[in-house]
Amino acid sequence: MIQFLRSRGSKWTLALVAVAGAVAGVIGWGGFNTAMEATNSLEFCISCHEMRDTVFKEYQKSIHYTNASGVRAACPDCHVPKQWLPKFIRKVEASSEIYHKLVGTIDTPEKFEAARLGLAKRVWATMKNTDSRECRNCHSFQTMDFHKQRPAASEAMQKGMADGKTCIDCHKGIAHKMPDMSVGYRSIFNELAASAKTLQPKVGDTLATLITTSFYLDKPGKDDPADGRLLAATPMKVTAVDGPLLQVQLTGWQQEGSEQMLYARQGKRIPSAALGPEAVEKVTSVSTMTDPDTDQVWSEGKLAVWVKNENLVADAAKLNAYGAEMYSSSCGLCHALPATGHFLANQWIGNLNAMKRFVTLDDEQFRMVQKYVQMNAQDTGGKHE
Repeated sequence: MIQFLRSRGSKWTLALVAVAGAVAGVIGWGGFNTAMEATNSLEFCISCHEMRDTVFKEYQKSIHYTNASGVRAACPDCHVPKQWLPKFIRKVEASSEIYHKLVGTIDTPEKFEAARLGLAKRVWATMKNTDSRECRNCHSFQTMDFHKQRPAASEAMQKGMADGKTCIDCHKGIAHKMPDMSVGYRSIFNELAASAKTLQPKVGDTLATLITTSFYLDKPGKDDPADGRLLAATPMKVTAVDGPLLQVQLTGWQQEGSEQMLYARQGKRIPSAALGPEAVEKVTSVSTMTDPDTDQVWSEGKLAVWVKNENLVADAAKLNAYGAEMYSSSCGLCHALPATGHFLANQWIGNLNAMKRFVTLDDEQFRMVQKYVQMNAQDTGGKHE
């Protein structure tokens, strides 16, 4: 009898524990989801002055805040996933913002502006990686009536759909002020320029020009005229060092009839140097070939010249990063950024010239961007996507 009661008591105890656990689980789960939703509102997002005094004011001027239809897309609609697991992951990621709040990473307008580009790039990258998932909660190619759109918009939308592009490829800055896109590449340029001032080259080093630089056939005096110009990102090998002067060897290709230009690759109009008349005569021919596609005669040559130890860099990777950042920042605002391997090197010339009026690059910067995309084109090693 006692054993029977003990057995029954054990079962009731287990039942009570199970019920209590279930109730606690429901309450805990409900509390967790309540907390999730409490942090998922416009009011919560602007409870910190960092957001309230900056991006919120910009958002209030956008069509997502007020519009003819009266439908508002608040902060969570654009920045927090609807599905539970992605939402949970986003909340975990956002916990790092508590740390930055405590240390005051962006607690002044000046700090916020300095960080704006980095903040924007992280958001853009997230939207790109998720195929603009939150945008598509309201906007869908499948429900768009392209005939009711303006012709230019309709054409762009249909092309984007056909090419598999995502919303953020073309719609950056739709709700917030665009950051100064030049901050990134100007920062890299300043680092390269600083390294150029302290450069101590040795014989055998491979250097490259940071900007257009004069060269001389003989050691130049103070007022001697240049014998030509080296364009930005032109590589050279140091063969002699004489104080602030360097003798370097250039290599490249010349097209028959246009010997005044030295190009980086055979058959590719990627300018490395503009040669004066005397410099043209000093080029030593290494080999000659006829291009099978164009019947143009090309000669590979080398030229020994002198340059001043100014605006020269040894970090080829950072120089390439400078070109990449400038290309991304300048050419990826109005439309999806084409992969450099999308076009041939010679095709890039016309494509960039067609877009030149839409960017704020000076001539030196524009030539650098062109050199970057050409050296990473479909027929020069770039990956085609």
